[in-house]
Amino acid sequence: MTIERSYAEYAAEQTTRLLAIDSPSGFTKEAAQWVFDAFTALGFPASYTKKGGVLVDLGGEDETDGLLLAAHADTLGAMVAEVKSNGRLRVTNLGGMRAENAEAENLRVYTRSGKVYEGTLQLCNASVHVNSNYGDTKRSFDTTEVVLDEDVSSAEDTRKLGIQVGDIVCFDPRTRITSSGYIKSRFLDDKLSVGILLGLAKFMKDTKAVPNRKVYVHVTVYEEVGHGGSASVPFGVTEAISVDMGCVGDGLRCTERQVSICVKDSGGPYNYEVVGKLIDAAKQEGADYAVDVYPHYGSDVEATLNAGYDIRHGLIGAGVYASHGYERSHMDGVWNTLKVLKGYLNL
Repeated sequence: MTIERSYAEYAAEQTTRLLAIDSPSGFTKEAAQWVFDAFTALGFPASYTKKGGVLVDLGGEDETDGLLLAAHADTLGAMVAEVKSNGRLRVTNLGGMRAENAEAENLRVYTRSGKVYEGTLQLCNASVHVNSNYGDTKRSFDTTEVVLDEDVSSAEDTRKLGIQVGDIVCFDPRTRITSSGYIKSRFLDDKLSVGILLGLAKFMKDTKAVPNRKVYVHVTVYEEVGHGGSASVPFGVTEAISVDMGCVGDGLRCTERQVSICVKDSGGPYNYEVVGKLIDAAKQEGADYAVDVYPHYGSDVEATLNAGYDIRHGLIGAGVYASHGYERSHMDGVWNTLKVLKGYLNL
């Protein structure tokens, strides 16, 4: 039995819905609820972790050799660090958001009172016709500011709106799926993988597939700040695979149309036997895959190992270009990732 391309299309549709929910690290309650509802709607029991993630039971027979599939619903973003005297906002990043990439992006500011305000991140003194140093200014969150789409010109004006230090700033994902199959959006890392795991779950439901080992999904909510996968590993789990983005760039083989199998990243090598089985699964299912070393990367399952869990670990993902920026993948990369997961689970 093969896994049809329609499940990749379903995964992309689910990804689009999740991308529409703002969820930078620390502000993920609504996204987690959506994930919970999406898996339970497919008939799989789910529960919330104390940290706010979602743990899903996909079934399976051998509970002493369990497999945990981890993806994350938290994204990059920012937080208000200062209400400036001109009524604009200085922000601090959440996760690896970079000012030079976020410049001129539309955004939303969420206040604790529940009000949401729109704005744009701009270079301070952003008019080219006024600022002779526009091109020479190094972009950082100290040289940029949030310009609110409100009539404010002082800190007092802005505070009257209810905006204060600690409010969450969420950038527009600008999600597009092209007729040629490319998927473009901020935050494909890692909402695309959540969609992929939903595609896997739908395939299992439709085919009534029961894995020969217990399989869980953990959708974490603090991966971008380093501790998403550090807890909530079910009893009996012996392996954990992070389903995250596959890197695309100079020195790597992977493209957006492939699934990437990572052998080593900044945290060191992944388990040799697990990597071997992932490669075997790709070959078995006819998946177009690449094996790569990621120079600047860390994953949920490394946080699991650092927390002291005695498990084997691996990392795969659909190829994603322009990571932590305006990212791009492809429906083929989604499909190839689903093929590897199907093969690894022996479905």
